[in-house]
Amino acid sequence: MFNVMHRTRSVLLAVGVVLLLPRVAEAGPPLLCHPFDAGSSPVLQWGRGEGWNLVDRTYDVQRLTADTLRLLSPDAPILARMENLRRATIYASQHEKAARDLLAGVLARVTTSSGPENRLALFDAGYLIEAYRQASDVYRWNMLSPAEKSAWAIRHEPEGLDGYAMVKKALEVGPNPEMEFAASLMKEGPTSAEHRRRAQAGAAPDSLLAKNLRNFTVGK
Repeated sequence: MFNVMHRTRSVLLAVGVVLLLPRVAEAGPPLLCHPFDAGSSPVLQWGRGEGWNLVDRTYDVQRLTADTLRLLSPDAPILARMENLRRATIYASQHEKAARDLLAGVLARVTTSSGPENRLALFDAGYLIEAYRQASDVYRWNMLSPAEKSAWAIRHEPEGLDGYAMVKKALEVGPNPEMEFAASLMKEGPTSAEHRRRAQAGAAPDSLLAKNLRNFTVGK
């Protein structure tokens, strides 16, 4: 009887683990593992299918910095900037030189821009720094296959850079619910919840931001 009960508990435990796997797989660093709906705005080319890191293998990563900076134009919406920086980080995570060049290019805009463009440059740099930080979490949390982990280029957090502080500085210029949404994905707990509350408060019911807020399922 004991052996039967033991085997039954083992089977139930195994089934429970299997049932939990999809939910675990959906979790992960939110700046990378959850695509953003950028509407009709132009975005970096991408692979087809399901999955957070389906890069287009035909894409020439040597163009990554130039393409990303071009897409981060002054008229690009915040949600499009978020999706482009998410994709750019994933491309860069597989190419060490591309990762260095992209970060340098985005940071350079902070010191060479002024006025409204400086606000966007601060946001872009802050987002990319925190995306790189979360990319290092992907490596440390063993979210990759052995082959992917061996090729992963972003293994450590950016040293001496605080991306969240840059985004907060951009927010000091004035309210921006899309930036608040991005900031909510850089932190956890009450800080994240407060940024999300502000994003929700500023999102029009039928807006693209409202759609992204509804579709975003961190922790589910």
